[in-house]
Amino acid sequence: MSTPEEFMRRAIALSMENVRAARGGPFGAVIVRDSRIVAEGTNLVTATNDPTAHAEVVAIRGACRALVRFDLADCDLYSSCEPCPMCLGAIYWARLGRLFFANTRQDAAAIGFDDRLIYDQLALAFPERSIRTAQLLRAEALEAFREWERAPDKIRY
Repeated sequence: MSTPEEFMRRAIALSMENVRAARGGPFGAVIVRDSRIVAEGTNLVTATNDPTAHAEVVAIRGACRALVRFDLADCDLYSSCEPCPMCLGAIYWARLGRLFFANTRQDAAAIGFDDRLIYDQLALAFPERSIRTAQLLRAEALEAFREWERAPDKIRY
């Protein structure tokens, strides 16, 4: 494999295999570095009872383990579907170089994987969100931030 289309076909194949094996939702992802697949992931939410086990997150975790680093700036991610807000956040945190996707979020919503609520909730003020949100003990928690700022051996990310 060496073309973007071939890598995307692998992500799509993973999504199909996941459906057929009844391991989770119809989502697959691959992470590529130097024209080689470093890690693959499928949606394992129901198989592992882990709501964060989306294909992209599983692939990012695998790539970080394989490359022994948390910065994937020299890697590309191919996903069978446009990433949800959580996965998109993980993609940015991992600093992936490029993102390619096949199905859209509207395609996913049409089969019951609708992330619109999350997008809508992010735009709301805390008191207006459907999950009750309250800030507590900020002054105490800021001490950890102050220690981080003073730490001479911190690893920035």
